[in-house]
Amino acid sequence: MIQPMRKVSNRQRQILELLLSRQGEITAGEIADAIKVSTRTVHRELPEIESILLAEGLTLSKKSGVGIQLQAEPGQLEALSRRLLRLDTDAHTADERKVLILCRLLDSVEPIKLFTLSHELHVTEPTISADLDEHEDGLSKEGLTLVRRRGYGIQLVGPEPAKRSVIARLARDRLDDSDLFGKPGNPSPHPVTRKLLEMIGKSSFFRVEQAVWQLEEQWPTQLSEAAYTELLIRLSVAITRVRQGRCIKPGEYSAKSQADRETHSRLALFAELLELDLSPEESGYFADLFSFWKGTPSQELLLQDDMDMVETVVNLIRFVEERIKVPLLSDRSLVEGLLHHLKPALERIEQGEAIRNPLLSQIKRDFESLFLTVRQAVDRTIRGLQIPDEEIGYLVMHFGAALERAKQFSRHVRALIVCTSGIGSSKLLAARITKELPQIDIVGHASWFEAAHRPKEDYDLIISTVDLPVEADQYIKLSPLLTADETERLRKFIQTILIERPSSEQDGILQAGGTVDRLRMLKRYVEEMIRLLDRFEVYRLDGQRVNYELRDVITDICRVVQQAYGIEPIETVVSQLLARESYGSQVIPGTELALLHTRSDSVQEPLVALFVLNPPVHMGPEGRHVVTQALLMLAPMELPRESLEVLSEISAMLLLPEFIVQLGTADAETIRRAISEELEQFIQTKMEWRETK
Repeated sequence: MIQPMRKVSNRQRQILELLLSRQGEITAGEIADAIKVSTRTVHRELPEIESILLAEGLTLSKKSGVGIQLQAEPGQLEALSRRLLRLDTDAHTADERKVLILCRLLDSVEPIKLFTLSHELHVTEPTISADLDEHEDGLSKEGLTLVRRRGYGIQLVGPEPAKRSVIARLARDRLDDSDLFGKPGNPSPHPVTRKLLEMIGKSSFFRVEQAVWQLEEQWPTQLSEAAYTELLIRLSVAITRVRQGRCIKPGEYSAKSQADRETHSRLALFAELLELDLSPEESGYFADLFSFWKGTPSQELLLQDDMDMVETVVNLIRFVEERIKVPLLSDRSLVEGLLHHLKPALERIEQGEAIRNPLLSQIKRDFESLFLTVRQAVDRTIRGLQIPDEEIGYLVMHFGAALERAKQFSRHVRALIVCTSGIGSSKLLAARITKELPQIDIVGHASWFEAAHRPKEDYDLIISTVDLPVEADQYIKLSPLLTADETERLRKFIQTILIERPSSEQDGILQAGGTVDRLRMLKRYVEEMIRLLDRFEVYRLDGQRVNYELRDVITDICRVVQQAYGIEPIETVVSQLLARESYGSQVIPGTELALLHTRSDSVQEPLVALFVLNPPVHMGPEGRHVVTQALLMLAPMELPRESLEVLSEISAMLLLPEFIVQLGTADAETIRRAISEELEQFIQTKMEWRETK
């Protein structure tokens, strides 16, 4: 007869969970970092942990200078994991307790007695009262009120959309992507994780994702991984609340966007797919969710939001370059990745939001020197803001990926990566795979749903950082940092799965199809480059009016190119360019050059042109920047991927001091030659072109 497992403390449970999740050794310092205690505390807990494991028939291997590891058969480890899942712990940490209190209040439609919370969480009533005090200010900022009255109890009151925002924030901050995208039916032993997954509707999370892709297959691929995950969380939270009867009441929400016929059609299909009956208020709420994320990339030609952030990223990269003596600024993937990641991360830190990084301990261990260098670069570059180690860890992943890319080799086995923990981690995994197994060619990054719907002819294997709801022999799960053990597992996976296919026939198809596809893609890129270069011109704009304002300048600029590029009506484009400037100054730091760019239905084809302004115009905050040149970049709303990437590559040249000098000459042929040389390098890198010997 199996004896019941004795109670363990929450800290002991956390340590056991870490040991179970780790294939190799883990140091006491790494455990301490992960559960936010001192190394001494971990060592103090280990004898009790060993006693608990011994009662379960398991042992703990401790190697000086190496780390700690569970010694057991796979079946024993699974049994221990299942028993931990059912086990009640003696207490929650203070942080867990506060989250569980908030979840309980968000879940309840009736007041809850203080005694009830005290009893459920095994702490005193004064402790619960102190936790509620800490919640009060934050909830007030979210538009919610914590009602606390003797004889009445405790209740969270406020509009339903605000409650959904709080749930989404808790999920985003506390759930890892493996929790969100892992295989259903495998609940976490962590009580906070279990509760949050329940509140966001994990059981129907994949159905929500499928419905999103059925609305429009190409749209989700245009979102960053962070935006894609945020969209799914918010949709799933809203659907879960609607199904629980927690609907938006009349007067609680006013739609921010005007839903056109396409939006109404999309929303009707979405509701039908998920069997939802939406009120007018709910329809407006869902329409706004779709409109916000649908509009996220639509007005942008560039990956950066404003030139101040570009300057920050450039200074950050240059500092690291100087310290490690490796050229990094020419790595467009690094620049773009940091621009995507850094601005929202800094905004979250400024708002006091906690940054979580479950890979921090391993990053510090595997990239110790780089971590210190990036920390120094951030401290020097980003002033007036305390950046936590967790965020430094994410930045290290971006830089680590760039360093690995510098060592890439040729490859011949095609792999599709499913990695939902961020762009940096996805690229780091790809780069480490390339280094360790150069025969693998990474053909793309995708969500699990996109991967499941891509033609099997497009790839040979799927590599994922999370569990996928598919058969185990169809993919391999690895960590973003790719340990030595995982490298060997990947090698064996390729040998046992891919070698079974007819190698000669497969190689012939791969080489023939790959070459033709590469040539077709090369043709599309080159045609777009030639079209932009042939039509590039330098215009001199002489304003004759008094009080020549920015609107006047932009209007005159649009009139110059109106007929040649089919811009109609120009008023729409002018308004969009002015709105773009209001989001963040487009003046290139340290220059008298501004970048004016947008995508619009009023533009028929892409264009790049340089304008010399006489007299100069004042831009930026309070008109502090004098601008004598403006680089105009316009494109239609619907734009092929090749066109967008070429335009983004040209805009990225603004990071190069020599290109700024060339623009200053205002000589069309000089500028055209500089752009063509840069685009030639881009196409060689993009296609990974190699001479056949």
